[in-house]
Amino acid sequence: MGKKDLTKDDAIALQILEMLKGMRYGSITLVVQDGKVIQLEKSEKVRLS
Repeated sequence: MGKKDLTKDDAIALQILEMLKGMRYGSITLVVQDGKVIQLEKSEKVRLS
């Protein structure tokens, strides 16, 4: 399956999975407008202890 075969929802899901890779502490926020995801925000924490 190539990138052209992905739906918009599939692309968003893959983007979220990419953002999660390697993240140990933090959050991902989905911003929704009119029932559609319009923005993803990633906040990552770094533990120093």
